[in-house]
Amino acid sequence: MGELTEFADLSPRTDRAGLQVDAALADFIETAVLAPLGHDTAAFWEGFAALVAHHAPVNRALLAKRDDLQTAIDSWHRERAGQPHDPLAYRAFLEEIGYLVPEPAPFAVATTDVDPEIATMAGPQLVVPVLNDRFLLNAANARWGSLYDAWYGTDALDAAPARPGGYDPARGAAVIAAGRAFLDATLPLAQGSWADWDGLGEGGGVPALANPAQWVGQKDGGLLFRHNGLHIELVIDPAHPVGQTDKAGLADIVMEAALTTIVDLEDSVAAVDAEDKLIAYRHWLGLMRGDLTAHFTKGGKTLSRTLEADRVWSALDGSELVLPGRSLLFVRNVGHLMTNPAILLPDGSEIPEGIMDAVITSAIGAHDLMGLGLYRNSRQGSIYIVKPKMHGPEEAAFTNDLFDAVEDLLCLPRHTVKVGVMDEERRTSANLAACIAAVKDRVVFINTGFLDRTGDEIHTSMQAGPMIRKGAMKQSGWIAAYEARNVGIGLACGLSGKAQIGKGMWAAPDRMKAMVAEKIGHPRTGANTAWVPSPTAATLHAMHYHQVDVFRLRNEITERPVPGLDALLAIPLAEGTNWSDEEIRAELDNNAQGLLGYVVRWIDQGVGCSKVPDLDDVGLMEDRATLRISSQHLANWLLHGVCTREQVMDALQRMAAKVDGQNADDPLYEPMAGNWDTSFAFRAACDLVFEGTTQPSGYTEPLLHAWRRRKKASLQSVAEPA
Repeated sequence: MGELTEFADLSPRTDRAGLQVDAALADFIETAVLAPLGHDTAAFWEGFAALVAHHAPVNRALLAKRDDLQTAIDSWHRERAGQPHDPLAYRAFLEEIGYLVPEPAPFAVATTDVDPEIATMAGPQLVVPVLNDRFLLNAANARWGSLYDAWYGTDALDAAPARPGGYDPARGAAVIAAGRAFLDATLPLAQGSWADWDGLGEGGGVPALANPAQWVGQKDGGLLFRHNGLHIELVIDPAHPVGQTDKAGLADIVMEAALTTIVDLEDSVAAVDAEDKLIAYRHWLGLMRGDLTAHFTKGGKTLSRTLEADRVWSALDGSELVLPGRSLLFVRNVGHLMTNPAILLPDGSEIPEGIMDAVITSAIGAHDLMGLGLYRNSRQGSIYIVKPKMHGPEEAAFTNDLFDAVEDLLCLPRHTVKVGVMDEERRTSANLAACIAAVKDRVVFINTGFLDRTGDEIHTSMQAGPMIRKGAMKQSGWIAAYEARNVGIGLACGLSGKAQIGKGMWAAPDRMKAMVAEKIGHPRTGANTAWVPSPTAATLHAMHYHQVDVFRLRNEITERPVPGLDALLAIPLAEGTNWSDEEIRAELDNNAQGLLGYVVRWIDQGVGCSKVPDLDDVGLMEDRATLRISSQHLANWLLHGVCTREQVMDALQRMAAKVDGQNADDPLYEPMAGNWDTSFAFRAACDLVFEGTTQPSGYTEPLLHAWRRRKKASLQSVAEPA
C-alpha cells in the first residue's frame, strides 16, 4: 500500500476487565443491553475478556492456515506453469494438504426450536444494510406487499407503462386483469374464473374454490387464503380508487412475501470503527425492542416509519387468527478475517470483529427471548445469526465453539444461538457436508453465493492461469455443480423441515420483468428461499413459491444423485483463448467501471451497498462481493500478461470520468477524474487491483477499511476548528 498507513483511533476508552473499550460502546452495552437483561456488568466483562482471550488466538491460527493452504496451492500451480491442468493430480494434492477432508458418515442435523418461516415455509428473503434505518424498516415490514403496486410501478407487467400525471386507468385495468389470472392459477374456482366474480355484495359471496381449505380467514370484508404455506389477502373496498373500478370492489391483492430478512453487518455496510459499529448495534437493538423509528423527507414532507404490528384475522370457526406482520430477522455477523478498533485487547491489538459481533448481537437478541420488545421476532425462542466467509469445517467448528461460549456468557440454553452457513468460499463448498456436520445441532440456513464464490474461485486458482471473462463465469461448469451440490447435500444432511436452503441475489432491481421470468429457477432447484433486492421484488418473487411446491419437489430431488466433486473443482481457465484488443479493452472497462462505481461511495460516503449504474447505465445492486470479483479478475489478467499495468490504469482513469458523470447529480459526490493523487477512492481502487494477488483470500475489506479510516480522519481534521 505504500503511503497507506493506519490512523490512530483517539476515541475515549474505558478499561473493562483488561479490555480497552470505546467509552460510548461500553455505555451502550451496559445501560441499553445488559441492564434490561438483569446481567451483572462486572461478571459480563470478566466473562467477555476470558472468551476473547481463549478464542482470539484460535481465530488467528485459522487465518494462518488459510494463508498456508493458499501458499501451497500457489506453489503447485507455479511449478506446473505451461503444462496442461491435471485434475486427478490436483485433487490428490488438495487431499494431501488437507484442503479436502474426508466426507463424514451419513448424518441428519438435529436443530430444534426453529421458526416455521425457516423450517417449513418457502418464500423470498431480503438482505438489508444495518446502518440504514429506513431500509431496515422497509425490509422488516416486507412480510406483506401489494401485488397491484408491484405490477403497476415496475416493468414486471407485460402492458403499456403507466401514463404520467396520476392514476392511469388503462394501466390499472391491466393490473386487475393480471390479478384475476393470478387468482385463477393459485386459488382456482370449482367452476368458472375469478374474472366473473362480482364480489361479496347483493347476490355475491365467496366463490366456491376447487380446494375449499384454501380459504382460512376474513376481516372487514377482506378474505384470507393460504396456498403452498403462504397467505394471500384480497382487500375488498368498493370506496377505494381501485376498488371503484372493479365489479367485485377488489382494491388489492396483498401477498405474504419476505418471510425472512437478513440484517447485515457485513458485505453491505461500511463499518470500520466504534462509531459505525455503535450505529449498527443500536439499530439491531431497535429492531429487537420494536421501537426503531426512521424519519425522512419524501415529496417535501417529513415522514416517519416504524415496525408493522401483527395482523389479526377471524378464522372461519370464529377464533382469532394472528399472523406475523414482519419478516423473521436474522443478523449477519462479520466473518473471521477482520478486526475492529472498537475494543482493544490487553496487548493493544484490535478485537476480532466476528467475536465482538457474536457476543453483542446475541446479547441484543436475548431481549427478544425475554419478551422485552413490542413484538416477538422468534416465537420459538431462538437467535438467528448468519456467519459468512467461513473456509472449511474447522472454521465452522470454531464458530460452533464460539457460540457455545456466547451462550454460556449470556446464560442461554445450549443451541439457542442458531447459525446460518454461507456456502460462498471454495473450501466450504468442496467440504460442505463436513461443514454442516460441524454445526449440526444449530444450523438453520445454508445458501449459495455466486458472487463471493466466484471471487474465491479466482483467488484460490490465481496462479493457475488467466480466467475466462467475468460474464462467462455463470455458464462455467463449476457453477452448475456448485448450485446443485448445495441443495443435494443439504437435503441429504436432513435440512428440510429444519433449515433454509437458499439461493443468491437478483442484482437488477429495475428489471423486474426479467426477474419474474428467470428467478423461478431458484425454487425449482428445491431451495426454499432466495435473495431479492427490494420489498417490491419480494412481492413479485413470492408468486414463484405459489407456482412451485418446493417441499413436494424435494421428494423428487432426494432421489437424484448428488453431483460429484470433480466438476466443482474444475478451474475456469481460458486455456487456448486469444482475445482481441477490443475484447480485452471491453473486459477491463467493465471491471474498472463497476469497481470504481462501488468504491467511490464506500470510501467517500461510507455507503456499503448501493445501486451502481453499469457501463450501460443500468442500475445493479453492488456490495463487497461484486467488488471482490472485479478486483480479482483484473489482478488475474494482469498477473498472466493478458493486459499491462498501463492498460489497466488507462481503463481506471477513463472509467473514473464515466463514474463521475453518472454521479453528477449527487451533491455529496467528490470527482475522481484528474484527482488521481488526492482522491482516496481512486487510490483505494488502484490498490484493490494492483495489490489484489496479495490480499487475504482476495478479500477487499482490509484495503477498504484502511482507506475509509483515512478518509474519515481527513474529514474530521477539516471539521475541527483551527
